[in-house]
Amino acid sequence: MIKSVGCLYGLGIGPGDPELITVKALRLLQSASVVAYPIADRNKQGLARSIVLEYIKPEQIEVPLYFPFKVECSAQPYYDKAAETLAEYLQLGQDVVVLCEGDPFFYGTFMYIYNRLADRFPTEIVPGVSSTMASAAVLGVPLTYRNDVYVVIPAILPAEILKAKLSVADAAVIIKLGRHFEKVISVLKELGLYKRAKYIEKATMPEQKIIAINQVNPSEVPYFSLIIIPSQWQPLHN
Repeated sequence: MIKSVGCLYGLGIGPGDPELITVKALRLLQSASVVAYPIADRNKQGLARSIVLEYIKPEQIEVPLYFPFKVECSAQPYYDKAAETLAEYLQLGQDVVVLCEGDPFFYGTFMYIYNRLADRFPTEIVPGVSSTMASAAVLGVPLTYRNDVYVVIPAILPAEILKAKLSVADAAVIIKLGRHFEKVISVLKELGLYKRAKYIEKATMPEQKIIAINQVNPSEVPYFSLIIIPSQWQPLHN
């Protein structure tokens, strides 16, 4: 029996290590007719595809979704185009999986496709391991204890907002460092958090680097890097 419409799946495929994809995500990936994934460069396969390349079957239809990710460029037309491209397959009854680095609903481009298609087609989200959790595991730093407040902060925010967010948190992860590294370091020093800070880039990927915070070259900090401010465990006393 041919389905009237296909199902759209947002698959969290983890932070980079292919073995960190969930059993469910792998099953859905290999059973779908169409595999879609974001690319920022039309001449490259994209990170998401590279993570699960060994799992994609030759007979599956691959659909790269181009998003330029440039500040000066509005992304909305690209989200519109991506959604309509996938809608064509869904209307033919074909299931479509969209590969999402980390988790689909955690700072992911899939959310914008979901907002455009979820009211038109059956949709399912499969959570994945985020880079924040993976980084804490790789670094061996427990993030939170008991009633700790934990925040995730994009590095692009102005210094004053960074200070405000960090001031109310027991533990924090500052993501997407890139060219904002020096600003973040200045804020951490001002708040007395610099000595607690742990730096990692491209966690669980083959290019992973763990560098002492005072040895990081600001001009070489990639987008896929973050700083963890782990909680300070205080033992309970009777």
